[in-house]
Amino acid sequence: MTNPASGEHRFREIILPFIVFTAIWGSTWIVIRDQLGVVPPQWSVTYRFILAAAAMAVIARFKGHKLGLTRGGLGVALFIGVTQFCLNFNAVYLAERHVTSGVVATVFALLLIPNSLLAWAFLGQRPGLRFIASAGIAVVGIALMIVHELHDSRATTEQIFVGIGLTLFGMLAASSSNVIQAREEARHMPMSVLLAWSMGIGAAIDAVVALVVAGPPVFDPRPAYWLGLAYLSLAASALAFSLYFPVVRKIGPGKAAYSSALVPIIAMALSTGLEGYRWTLLAGAGAALALGGMMLALSGGGKGRTTPR
Repeated sequence: MTNPASGEHRFREIILPFIVFTAIWGSTWIVIRDQLGVVPPQWSVTYRFILAAAAMAVIARFKGHKLGLTRGGLGVALFIGVTQFCLNFNAVYLAERHVTSGVVATVFALLLIPNSLLAWAFLGQRPGLRFIASAGIAVVGIALMIVHELHDSRATTEQIFVGIGLTLFGMLAASSSNVIQAREEARHMPMSVLLAWSMGIGAAIDAVVALVVAGPPVFDPRPAYWLGLAYLSLAASALAFSLYFPVVRKIGPGKAAYSSALVPIIAMALSTGLEGYRWTLLAGAGAALALGGMMLALSGGGKGRTTPR
């Protein structure tokens, strides 16, 4: 007989955070699109994580955590800062200069593949048969959405391949970050402290990259830019990563990455009205398969979970 407390705990610790960070990240792609223009992408990324790091430091102190890290902890924060909050986000922002937010979100949905493979290699979390089957369904759905995008996109072939290439690079950087923070040495660090340091390190490196690539800081006077930046910093970074990384630790990087299968559906729904995205039978079938595969992977118990080696 199922323990009601266990179901409530699963909802509170896994399902509810999953819904929240997926919904937030589904909306960020269109917000990022508005950030591109007056301010070079490198500076927008820098501003985002300066604010996010400050917010995480305040949260850490509010929770009573000391902000100091051991040498090993600093190494983990440095790795996450470089991969997640520098390489990943710079690549994604640049990708959206070449293709629509829907294309970038769709390609990024393939995150579940490197997450699962790296988790198997470095965490000993071998995917179960149910997970492999559901991942296959979701990947077919994502592939259909990509085919639709390639056929229907207004971008040139060169722009499409550059945009997809940048997105794949960012996806691999994010995947390596997801796996490293789930390792044993990272689990002992308070999440808010780890994120404050990682985002702070990422912001510092982002600023150096921005100075080299784009020159001195540039500011956009539009209120919409700063409201968007606040949303990306506080909701999509500080809040979403505070929810996402604990879920990664509980269910594994592979299953947690199924949020990326739902994100493009949300992104494309927003893109429909704001970027002229056009739904077709192919795109609809792809969205249905991606969502169905994700739900199959997240439902039920042991067989769908990644299993320790």
